[in-house]
Amino acid sequence: MDITFEQPARARLITAEDEEVPVPATLRYTSGDPLAVFVDFPAEVTLGGEEVTWTFARSLLDQGITAPAGHGDVHIWPCGPGRTAVEFHSPHGLALLQFDTQALFRFLLRTHEVVAPGQEDVEAVVERGLSTLFGGV
Repeated sequence: MDITFEQPARARLITAEDEEVPVPATLRYTSGDPLAVFVDFPAEVTLGGEEVTWTFARSLLDQGITAPAGHGDVHIWPCGPGRTAVEFHSPHGLALLQFDTQALFRFLLRTHEVVAPGQEDVEAVVERGLSTLFGGV
């Protein structure tokens, strides 16, 4: 049985003018996809007016809390006392958000309680992914 949990998180969008705009977000984890974490944003704060979910490696979040980490679409790094920056890149541009580091740390601890790092069933994850990709062929 898969275990899923969510944790509300307050993010601050950093604008081009260095202003901070509060943005609601939800951190989500599921044991059915133990290598990933999800950050959900409600429709009212997205450019397209639809809910948006970013998915990236749990290990990236774990690394980024203490040191710069990431390549490609998601970069994470410590940003001053008590904050962690998360930068999302898309074809439409980029968004730089700051989260409370303790909130991210609590979330990660909860994920580790569900599936300890290194104990992920990678074979099952790959099998499900291939099944989805190929439609059960």
